[in-house]
Amino acid sequence: MASSSDVHVRVCAHEIIKYDLEIKAMIQDIRDCPGPESVLMELNSVVKQKFNNLRLRIQDLEQMAKEQDRETDRMSIQAETESQRRQMLSNQTAWRKANLACKLSIDNTERDELLHGSESPSARQRKVTKESLVETSSNITESLMSISRMMAQGVMQSEDTIGTLATSSRTVQETNEEFRSMTGTIHLGRKLILKYNRRELTDKLLIFLALALFFATVLYILKNRLFPFI
Repeated sequence: MASSSDVHVRVCAHEIIKYDLEIKAMIQDIRDCPGPESVLMELNSVVKQKFNNLRLRIQDLEQMAKEQDRETDRMSIQAETESQRRQMLSNQTAWRKANLACKLSIDNTERDELLHGSESPSARQRKVTKESLVETSSNITESLMSISRMMAQGVMQSEDTIGTLATSSRTVQETNEEFRSMTGTIHLGRKLILKYNRRELTDKLLIFLALALFFATVLYILKNRLFPFI
């Protein structure tokens, strides 16, 4: 049965994928947007909100990685987090390019209308909202800078993780060396004990033979003294 932590990780990853797909679809809508600029602004507002939601879910996934008990699970979730960050940065770049392409298309439409000596209501509305579009572009740039800072922080955390793993590896290696040293000491002690046991057995046998010879000598002397004619 899957643990509660595993379920939360899968749900978070599913939401990240959902936001990613929705953002890609919205970017395509921006790229195909014929105008006016008010429509473009509405699309950008929706995309910005989805990016905020995506950023929060990626942060949640990163926190879940830190809470994992097993090192393999933690590293796997961290790798997925870094992958989603890179994908979010790629979507940010695509979002900016789509806005530039849409703005260029709208400007070309305005220029064609001016060349033909007419100005439609939509063209007038686009002129009024130019400053708003500039502000939107500024917000996009700010979001990209925020993503860059997040990426830099993620790189620093990855470096810390690698350093921790290297320290753990050295500790394990030193422990193995101590175990090998202890094994050699135990083996030597076992040899000494066996040698001592064999020597003790030999000593007992020699003592027994000496006692037997002693008693045999005593009996022989007593026999000669008490029964000299036998």
